[in-house]
Amino acid sequence: MKISRHFTTAGEDAYASLDFVSTVSEIRNPDGSIVFKLDNVEVPNTWSQVASDVIAQKYFRKAGVPNKTKTVKEKGVPEFLWRSEPAADNDGFTGETSSKQVFDRLAGAWTYWGWKGGYFTTEADAQTYYDEMRFMLATQRAAPNSPQWFNTGLHWAYGIDGPAQGHHYVDYQTGVLTKSKSSYEHPQPHACFIQSVSDDLVGDGGIMDLWVREARLFKYGSGTGTNFSSLRADGEQLSGGGKSSGLMGFLKIGDRAAGAIKSGGTTRRAAKMVICDADHPDIQEFINWKVKEEQKVASIVAGSKMHEQHLNEIFKAIRAWDGSSEDSVDPKKNVQLKDAIRGAKKTAIPETYVKRVLDYAKQGYASIEFPTYDTDWDSEAYASVSGQNSNNSVRVTDSFLKAVEADGDWELIRRTDGTVAKTIKARDLWEDIGHAAWACADPGIQYHDTVNAWHTCPEDGEIRGSNPCSEYMFLDDTACNLASMNLLKFYKDSKFQADEYVHATRLWTVTLEISVMMAQFPSKEIAQRSYDFRTLGLGYANIGGLLMNMGHSYDSDEGRALCGALTAVMTGVSYATSAEMASELGAFPGHAKNADHMLRVMRNHRNAAYGATEGYENLEIKPVPLDLVNSPDQDLTKLAMSAWDDALALGEKHGYRNAQVSVIAPTGTIGLVMDCDTTGIEPDFALVKFKKLAGGGYFKIINQSVPAALENLGYGSAQIEEIVGYAVGHASIGNAPGINTTSLVGHGFGANELAKIDGALASAFDIRFVFNQWTLGEEFCTGVLGIPAEKLNDPTFDLLKHLGYSKADIDAANDHVCGTMTLEGAPHLKDEHLSIFDCANPCGKKGKRFLSVDSHIYMMAAAQSFISGAISKTINMPNDATIEDCQKAYELSWSLGVKANALYRDGSKLSQPLAAALVEDDDDAMDVLESGNITEKAAVIAEKIVEKVIVKEIVKSNREKMPERRKGYTQKAVVGGHKVYLRTGEYEDGQLGEIFIDMHKEGAGFRAMMNNFAIAVSVGLQYGVPLEEFVDAFTFTKFEPAGMVQGNDSIKNATSILDYIFRELAVSYLDRTDLAHIKPTGASFDDLGRGAEEGVSNVSELSDAAASNSLEVLKQISSTGYLRKRLPQELVVLQGGQAGAVALSGTADPVAALQTLVPEVSVAAAMPASTSATAVSSATGMDQRTKAKMQGYEGEACGECGNYTLVRNGTCMKCNTCGGTSGCS
Repeated sequence: MKISRHFTTAGEDAYASLDFVSTVSEIRNPDGSIVFKLDNVEVPNTWSQVASDVIAQKYFRKAGVPNKTKTVKEKGVPEFLWRSEPAADNDGFTGETSSKQVFDRLAGAWTYWGWKGGYFTTEADAQTYYDEMRFMLATQRAAPNSPQWFNTGLHWAYGIDGPAQGHHYVDYQTGVLTKSKSSYEHPQPHACFIQSVSDDLVGDGGIMDLWVREARLFKYGSGTGTNFSSLRADGEQLSGGGKSSGLMGFLKIGDRAAGAIKSGGTTRRAAKMVICDADHPDIQEFINWKVKEEQKVASIVAGSKMHEQHLNEIFKAIRAWDGSSEDSVDPKKNVQLKDAIRGAKKTAIPETYVKRVLDYAKQGYASIEFPTYDTDWDSEAYASVSGQNSNNSVRVTDSFLKAVEADGDWELIRRTDGTVAKTIKARDLWEDIGHAAWACADPGIQYHDTVNAWHTCPEDGEIRGSNPCSEYMFLDDTACNLASMNLLKFYKDSKFQADEYVHATRLWTVTLEISVMMAQFPSKEIAQRSYDFRTLGLGYANIGGLLMNMGHSYDSDEGRALCGALTAVMTGVSYATSAEMASELGAFPGHAKNADHMLRVMRNHRNAAYGATEGYENLEIKPVPLDLVNSPDQDLTKLAMSAWDDALALGEKHGYRNAQVSVIAPTGTIGLVMDCDTTGIEPDFALVKFKKLAGGGYFKIINQSVPAALENLGYGSAQIEEIVGYAVGHASIGNAPGINTTSLVGHGFGANELAKIDGALASAFDIRFVFNQWTLGEEFCTGVLGIPAEKLNDPTFDLLKHLGYSKADIDAANDHVCGTMTLEGAPHLKDEHLSIFDCANPCGKKGKRFLSVDSHIYMMAAAQSFISGAISKTINMPNDATIEDCQKAYELSWSLGVKANALYRDGSKLSQPLAAALVEDDDDAMDVLESGNITEKAAVIAEKIVEKVIVKEIVKSNREKMPERRKGYTQKAVVGGHKVYLRTGEYEDGQLGEIFIDMHKEGAGFRAMMNNFAIAVSVGLQYGVPLEEFVDAFTFTKFEPAGMVQGNDSIKNATSILDYIFRELAVSYLDRTDLAHIKPTGASFDDLGRGAEEGVSNVSELSDAAASNSLEVLKQISSTGYLRKRLPQELVVLQGGQAGAVALSGTADPVAALQTLVPEVSVAAAMPASTSATAVSSATGMDQRTKAKMQGYEGEACGECGNYTLVRNGTCMKCNTCGGTSGCS
């Protein structure tokens, strides 16, 4: 092939126009501790520190690079391409320290193998290719996938080699499948693999063999996906007798193996995709696999912390004993110990552990270190459960989705004989998928029929699987090596440089094809099929950054049209290049029998490039055509059409060298090497973000497209400086409000310490990450600032707070130094330009804007029409998205012809907390109430209670304590779909003195805030704040959850939880019937002496003669609130078989009568009797529910034994009769 120069000049060094600098590559944790450091790293001067850090930490070869090398002559190979090996006088080995070494070995190996394979017409073409590729790598125009950086060129440049690892390759000259004799001569450059698995335990190609093949891939930094649907389901017959243990048991074994492999080494990964067809009998268990595993993690984390707390409370009680050591461990004598043991048992701490602690104490131990766990993704808690080392996807067909639409049946098919194992409702399975995606971000969806409608080689079988990120979809036992072009690097002088883009596309297509020829593969099957089909994965990155720079919103017609045009050009040029190579080297071996199918797919691509809505061949779901009207660059649309004209014409003439040429990959690490603001086809997810590395440490990236975008939008330099300063901060403490040079000098900071602080602020997300012992030095912190060493090592220690700075000071300084991390509210910025900077999530603490769910899907659809494979993309959803929203996102993707997608709802995984932090300052409180999530709203409301009620309303200086044993009632209700339990406590005279609020199965943050809210109200009541003041303050407040109220006989609607609670209290204790929707009656209670006006007490004054002994007893043992401040008109006591009822009088024993009515009332609860009597008329008996409520139970029947003896047990219910529980305890 003829290769032209576009970036370099013949006879000059490829790097002649570039400047290189030496830098220090250092990666730190947020706490300042060093993760990785390398001095004198040589990189282009245009590279950011992040890119420099990544290439040094991830891609530099750390060992085996000889200090001196010699070239090895090879006949027929140009001298500049001769490979090297350690020289005879080599005096040692080291690692790579210059990016030039990496660029040279990559491009050199490609050129070497390309020359041997006949890809270059002349030596000059090879030299041109070598120079152009090095230049593109150095200028960050494109980058190959990580395994290329890890493995390619190590043997060619340094002679690095090792024993064979079981790999194979097909000899490019003979076409013979050959077993590798070394580990690096033929590198493993492929990132993406799809492997098959047969329903066989230990045979070749079977289940256990797959784990070995996966390990071979993981070791070299690659990922793999497998469709496991061929494995028989749980309970299916085995050939030797017995029944199969099913799919899930084997998946868990493979997951464990992957987790062990990724735990070490610099290149090891465990990127893995597990796929299951929707008609597999184990599909329901597969869908809920990760949901259940995340629940286990939550239990492990919570349980470990409860054990730590309660077991040490037992030790604390023993230490607090003031007596003999023998008695200290005797719960009969040590009351505090007894309470601690009782508390441990209530929390379900195993009795064996309680006894073990007592045994430890008897042996002289004073405490116990019980291991506690957290929800970090690489913590022991996650390591102890399965399903954490793979992405999961369900493969669905059009027939399944149509069954969902029609609410039809769906058959699950046995793998052994093809018979129906089970018939379920398609919608029920779809509901499971939506719920699982909502709850834990897995599984994703792959649209089987859509994928195969664009299949170029259907004669060789269906496409059933994908790689871990779902962008490579092809036949089983094939591989794909990826490369991505950085779109923003082709944007110069306010114009996208299409000629450079086409040139780069052509060269990188050649590069990926050469990589197929030179590669070795982990199995015979993959080696053979990769040779036969030669699939490539060229893509791009930074579409979000390009659109931002050009002034187009990601969610705009112009943005989607540009994306479609760029994708169409790339794939069209790549297929044309593939056809050009086929004219010289021949089409791929599998082309002949698939030629008609492939040309049909090409015609469909070309039809979409012409913007057609009709005329597609054999497509059930039509693609989204190129938007010719809204494209902001009409030259690109014309180029897209001509590129597909060429691709089709050349393919018809010569065939194609490759069955597939393009995908859009996630470009995570290589996106950082290219200094991409955005990865793949993604928008930016924040203007400031962190990337966590598996080995520890974080990368922080601030989007640098913002200044360029503002300039293109016409803002002046001074305005841009202010806007950028607002967003990214000033990176200097000098003139910051609150915390600045002047105030720090007053604390003893010298010029040296101030310089250290300012030096570290440039990349800081929060100034608290800079004020630590690693930046300032331990000696300064302990000696000058006087901070004890143990405090410095406490991860929760805040140095600035220690110095006396308030939260307001720190926040103000943070905004000045580190920025607000959003452009919302920035000076000078026009509202119509805000959408250009929209991200996947709200930005910073103050940001509210974010891209809609549909905007992600429509962008994917715009590109999918021009991609051979698929698109790796996460569809970001806000935390308040519903299960139905997840299902609709999947359905929209299907309707637009997207091949696969995955959802991530903010906060759906334990290891990834909510993106939006709780807002604490007054200015933001109203914003939280308007748009925050439930947790945030509860936090704000609870925080304002003291200010609104307690501080302003307290008039009493003395607090009236509640009696140790008090009356009250529990009211259960459902408000807006959320269960609320309100419990009251009363003084002896029936006045309200405390409330308790619990929410059933809500988040810990919200429940805790409601608990604290209740405490605040209770304290106010006990200091004498009238209940009326609380009622007036909190009724009619509006926030979610709100809506219809179920389970309350008087209140049927509420505008918030607080509105409901104080309506209930007002009706029950103040007789505020104006706040009730239905006048209170209750079981067997009615009005006495009802007043004519609303709000007037309905309790008539009783004469002395009417104050009976029974009423006195009733007042003592019943709750005023439960009776809704009403007197009973009828009390019926059923007496041993009598048909009638006995009226209570002065002659009847009131205690005995009430014992009959409420059996659990203790005789000791009776109060002094009165001699007067009252007449109580006869009526029908009380039902069991009402009786149970009067006894103090919840009033619901136990699901196991049927008794009405359920009591609250944490967030669950427990039966005092049979011990059954509604929860997991």
